[in-house]
Amino acid sequence: MPDCSSIQRSLAWCQGKPELPGVKRRVYYISKYDILQWPELQHDANGRLQSAAYSGDFVLRADAKWKFIDIIADKSQLTSEAQGEYPSQTQLNKLVAVHPGVDDEASAAAAYLNNNDNVFLVEDMRGSIRVVGSDKWPTKTTVAQDLGQGTTGTTSTTINVEATDECPAPFYAGTIDTDEGAINPEGNPNQNTGGNTGGGNSSGGSSSGSTPSYNNIVLINGVSYSVSGNLGTITGPITSIKITGSHMNNISVVYDSNNIEDHVNPTNNGIVATWTGNVTAPNEISVHRGTDANGSTIERWFKFTVGSGIVPGPSGNDQPSSGDDDNGGSYLDKD
Repeated sequence: MPDCSSIQRSLAWCQGKPELPGVKRRVYYISKYDILQWPELQHDANGRLQSAAYSGDFVLRADAKWKFIDIIADKSQLTSEAQGEYPSQTQLNKLVAVHPGVDDEASAAAAYLNNNDNVFLVEDMRGSIRVVGSDKWPTKTTVAQDLGQGTTGTTSTTINVEATDECPAPFYAGTIDTDEGAINPEGNPNQNTGGNTGGGNSSGGSSSGSTPSYNNIVLINGVSYSVSGNLGTITGPITSIKITGSHMNNISVVYDSNNIEDHVNPTNNGIVATWTGNVTAPNEISVHRGTDANGSTIERWFKFTVGSGIVPGPSGNDQPSSGDDDNGGSYLDKD
C-alpha cells in the first residue's frame, strides 16, 4: 500500500515583514543543449514535490557558460500561474525581460533565442535565484522589438519566456559558471530552504539520516566526465575534482599507489564536494564514496590513470585503453 499521508504544512508570515517585489537588472540564460546534467527537485515515494528548491548544480558542457542579458528591472516581471486539470496540474512560469537596446547585437538575440530551448536564471530582490525552464518540458522564447515613437518614445527589445514546471520558478543556489567567473562556486548553504535567508540548517557537511545520491557527471580539471568504473587515462596534472549530489558523505581521493588518501568534506548539507591538489603522471587516482546514511559502507566509485597524453574515446571523454572495468574492490585496496 502506498503511503498517502498528507504532506501539507502550515504557511506562516510575520506581521511587518517586508516582501520586496520585482527582479534585479541582470538575467542569465543558456541553451538546454549545453546542459549535461540538471540539479534535482526532491520528491517523495509518490512523486509529490517536497521542496521548491533544486539540489545540486547545473553541469555544463566543456567551455559552455551562462550568458547574461541586462534588463530594465522596473519593466520586467516574473509570474507563475496554474494550468491543466486535476490531477495533472502544473505551473506555467512566465518571464518578461525588457532590454533597452535595439542595436544590431540586441536584434541578433532573436536569432539565438527564438526556436531554441533555453533556461533562464532570474534573481529576485531577496537575492534568490529562480529558474525558468525545466528538463521535463520545452521552453518557449520569443523576442519582440520596439524602436519607439516620436520624440518621447522608448526603445526596447523584449524577451518573453514561457516554461512549464512542477512549481512556481524553482529556487537554485548552486554554481553559475559565466564568462566573468563563477557565481556561488561552492554552492549556497540555503540550497534546500527555498531561498529563505533565515533559520534552517545552513551548516556544511552531509545531512545525517538520509541516503546519499551522487550525480554521475563529475568535473575533473573543469571538464565533465560521465563516471563509472575505469575512466582510462586523463592528462595530468590533476588539480581538481568536483562532485555534486545530495546527502553525500565519506568521499575520499586516493593516489600515489594508495599511500595518500585525501578526505573531502561535502559542503552545503552534502550537496557539493571539491578536491584540490596536484597529482602528476604517472599515477592512478581512485575516488571512494559512502553508500548509506551513516557513511559506514564505503565503495570505490571510479578510478583513472594520470598520464601525459589522452586516450580519446568516441564520446569525447577519456576511455580505458584496456578491458579493465573494475568498479568494486575493498576500500583503499590495501593488503
